[in-house]
This record gives sequence, C-alpha cells and structure tokens, in this order.
Amino acid sequence: MLLDIKERMQAVLKAEAEAIAAIEITDDFVRAVRVLEACKGKIITTGIGKAGYIAKKFAATLCSTATPADFIHPAEAAHGDLGLVGLNDVMVAFSTSGKSREVIEILELSRHLGVETIIGVTSHPESELRNQSDFVLDMGVIEEPCPLGLTPSASMAVMLAITDALALSLLEQKGVTREDYGLRHHGGYLGRAARTDNVPH
Repeated sequence: MLLDIKERMQAVLKAEAEAIAAIEITDDFVRAVRVLEACKGKIITTGIGKAGYIAKKFAATLCSTATPADFIHPAEAAHGDLGLVGLNDVMVAFSTSGKSREVIEILELSRHLGVETIIGVTSHPESELRNQSDFVLDMGVIEEPCPLGLTPSASMAVMLAITDALALSLLEQKGVTREDYGLRHHGGYLGRAARTDNVPH
C-alpha cells in the first residue's frame, strides 16, 4: 500500500524513534565507557558503507569532547593504513550485520598489532563481529522503515544514538569542562559559546 509523502515521512521518524527507545543499555555499555576512559593507546573506529560514516562521525565527536580518536577505513587498511594501529589501542567496530568481510579482516589483523580491546556495535544475533569482539553493544533487532526493507535508516539512527550516548557519558566521566571544550573549538559558534556564558539553543 502506497503512503502519501507526509505519512511516509512520519512513519520513518516514528520507526527511528522507536528503534532508539528500544536500545537496552546493558553492563557492556557501561564497560565500554570505562574501557574508552582507561585507554592508554588510541581509540580507533572502523566500519564500511553507511556504518563507516557513523564510525567516522563517532571519532570526530570523541575528538571534540577531549578524547583523541581516529577512523580507519577497512579497505584502505589493506593498503597501508593499518599502520595506524598499535599497542594498547581500543577499536570500536560498526556493522549492523556483523558480517562485513572488510571489517572482520581488519579486526583479525589488528589483534596481531597489539589492539587491546575490540568493542563491536551490531544488530544481528549471529555474526562473526560478535566472535571477534571482547564485548558487544547490541543494537537490538531493527526493522527498517524503507518500503523495500533494505535502506539502512532506523539501524543508522540507532548506531548514531549509541555513539552519542558513549561520547557524552565519557565526557562526563572525564570531567570535561566548557573550557576544555572551547580549547578544541577555537573557531565557530560552538567555540565562542564554550568560551562565554552563552548556551547554544
């Protein structure tokens, strides 16, 4: 049955909001924040496709909230970028299916280079990503609102929400101040707001 445009958009927003609200915050989520806080190496995020964009955004959010991080593309890792990975690093890997070959490969190789902990963010209950991870942040079973049932939308909203919950919880645990935030945003509206009493709206 075809929906009109307004109904389709409302259905998409409703599905994404419900999927986010259904995330179960388990002990592994708390453990993830503790591990990221205690990391003595680097925090490296990875993922491919749409999940890769979420992984890249997570690294950017961590950097802006006083936790240095970097994104490594699984395909580029095979051509030398794996040199970024080193001893005591923590890797956060994103894959809804948990079966992306390039992501599994980078996790296997990263172990040999001294990665201390791998945190997996995935949905599918049976996947190699779960086997490769020290612990998993479960996205839950998600039904995409795409009329084809294929386009990653609700799953990406969930993935993004999980990264924001991690980053902002980590910021609070580390006691990051407005001054700390301002030092990392020397330009733009947020930087000015962090260095003054203005609260962004």
